[in-house]
Amino acid sequence: MAFEAQTGSGHLVPLDASVPNGGQNAAPQPVEMLLVSLAGCAAMDILAILKKQRQPLQGFNVHVHADRVFEHPRVCTAIHITYTIQGAGVSKEGAERAIHLTETKYCPIHAMLAPTVPMTHRLVME
Repeated sequence: MAFEAQTGSGHLVPLDASVPNGGQNAAPQPVEMLLVSLAGCAAMDILAILKKQRQPLQGFNVHVHADRVFEHPRVCTAIHITYTIQGAGVSKEGAERAIHLTETKYCPIHAMLAPTVPMTHRLVME
C-alpha cells in the first residue's frame, strides 16, 4: 500500500495507507495530501498578496481540518481553514483581502473543491 508518486515537475512524493487499511502509515495518505495541497496553494497566494501589499509579516501558518464520513468513499463533508498571521503592523483588512482573493480568484485547489465541499475560514491575527 506504499507508493512513490512522481509529479509532472519531477519531484517524488511518498504515499501510504493507514495500518487498518493495509499500510504501514509510513507516509501521508492521499486525502491528507489533498488537504496539504489546499493549504500550500492558499499559503503561497496569500503570502504573495501580502508581499505586494508591503505588509510587515513576521510569521504565517495555515491549518486545514476536514470532516469526513465513515462510510466509503470517505469523502470530506466540510473543510475548515485557519490562517494565523503574525506581525504587529499587519493590516487585518489587508489580510482579509488577501484571503478573499485567494479563495475566489487565485487558488485552483480551492476553486476545484469549493463547489462540492463546504469550506469555512478563520483569520487569527497575532
